[in-house]
Amino acid sequence: MNDTPILPGALPSLSGAAPAELAHAIFDVLDEKNAEDIRVLRVRDQTVITDYFVICSGRSSTQVRSLGGEVEFKIGQRGVSPAHFEGRDNNNWIVLDYSSVILHIFSRESREFYNLEKLYGDAEEIRFSTIDERAEAGESEQA
Repeated sequence: MNDTPILPGALPSLSGAAPAELAHAIFDVLDEKNAEDIRVLRVRDQTVITDYFVICSGRSSTQVRSLGGEVEFKIGQRGVSPAHFEGRDNNNWIVLDYSSVILHIFSRESREFYNLEKLYGDAEEIRFSTIDERAEAGESEQA
């Protein structure tokens, strides 16, 4: 049981959360900050290092760095810090290692070059709804 108090209006703690829940929370932060082409891959059966990869692209080196900082901050507010943050001064590829979930934030060029989606092509892709998709669903329910 988590004894961390929840502040009014705050999201619940992710401390002790299942890997899929953490991956979903990271996805939501990236989506909110307009990351491009966010993919969540369940790689548990392909590697022993983690359960999920979250992969996305930034439109510029500034956005790549900003996305990494925002995920670290927002997920940290929910009680979870990365075990490792690599590439803080890198404009092309940032990695936040949350043990059960590893986030890769790429520039478009680096993402094409490393092509993790192809390397882990047999991994299951997990689909989460984007903010826009949830808004559209809410509008259609009200109509």
